[in-house]
Amino acid sequence: MSIYEFAVLGGGVVGERETLIATVADMVTDFGLEVGTDLVVLDAATVAGRDRHAAFAAVYFGDPAHPEAEIARELAKTSAPIIPTVGPAGDFGALIPDFLQRFNGYRRKRDDPKMIELASALLECIGLLRRQRRVFVSYRRIESRAAALQLHDLMSSKGFDVFLDTHDIRPGDPFQDILWHRLCDSDVLVMLDTPTYFDSKWTREEIGRARAKEIHVLRVVWPEHKPSMFTDLAETIYLDPKELEGADGPIIAQTAEDIVLAVERLRSRSVASRYMSITGKFRADVEKIGATVEGIGAHRAIAIRLIDGRKLWAYPIVGIPNAEILNEVAERASRAEQGEMPMLVYDHVGIREAWSAHLRWLDDNISAVRAIKVSEAAWSLAAWQ
Repeated sequence: MSIYEFAVLGGGVVGERETLIATVADMVTDFGLEVGTDLVVLDAATVAGRDRHAAFAAVYFGDPAHPEAEIARELAKTSAPIIPTVGPAGDFGALIPDFLQRFNGYRRKRDDPKMIELASALLECIGLLRRQRRVFVSYRRIESRAAALQLHDLMSSKGFDVFLDTHDIRPGDPFQDILWHRLCDSDVLVMLDTPTYFDSKWTREEIGRARAKEIHVLRVVWPEHKPSMFTDLAETIYLDPKELEGADGPIIAQTAEDIVLAVERLRSRSVASRYMSITGKFRADVEKIGATVEGIGAHRAIAIRLIDGRKLWAYPIVGIPNAEILNEVAERASRAEQGEMPMLVYDHVGIREAWSAHLRWLDDNISAVRAIKVSEAAWSLAAWQ
């Protein structure tokens, strides 16, 4: 039985559907999933038989003839998420059926031939990627300030929640506490690797703690700078002198766009890596107390069996839990009719104490779901009530 399903409908240019499916197939391997087994691709002929218990979303490729519109209409009636999409110069009004125009559409880009952004949006809809798209920019102000500001603004305009120390910490706030908190909630760290990057204690700590939290790093290396061996495991973009408009930036427009696209692809790998890490730690802790892991369900929920025979569902999450995420977990568990109270499992290292106190308050006052630290899973489950 599949865990995830998505449908590709509509018309569009020959080969576009296949390109999207191939990109999705590549991205889900980051999560240890395979198309055809864990994730099933449906079309107009098969979507009516979809598994209503699997996480599902659809993409509709716009076309002036509105092919397969009635099938899309039936899906829309079920409140299934549907992404209408058109080409770089496409007219949504002409290419997308009117009943789909209430859904936020996506305009494909010429510089994204593999449709990485569209594939990422689809994975968000089925719950493999979180909808919060968070990026941390690590840089030295004396060497790359203009480029950092440029990337902050560019990624923000594309829907990323970007952390930049000069923009996102309010006067009077505890600077380092908030900086580490925001780092822990980021999907990717963009490192502007300039000649004196590692001369700063703060940037050294940022890159080190990102790696400690298994946050993937996109390293943007300044022209003629020999990067540190410390960053060998990072994804790397090397800048040519002609790609910088000044010593500290900005970066020429096309290269900046390429950096953003690289962040989008790396985000999937980073989230998958962190999810797999939390899942592995959780499994090991569960087995300490004689409980067993029975399988994985939709939305990456883990089924566990306690020694008294009770079956529980755990939802590992990447980043920092909040009330909205707790609500999402409760709703998913309710739709799946899982019975017992679900648990949200997270890594607490680096989270501000003020936020941890907030989570404890939520735990004391919300009975629909419980949040537990992955490092204390065995301790909590041994006394589960």
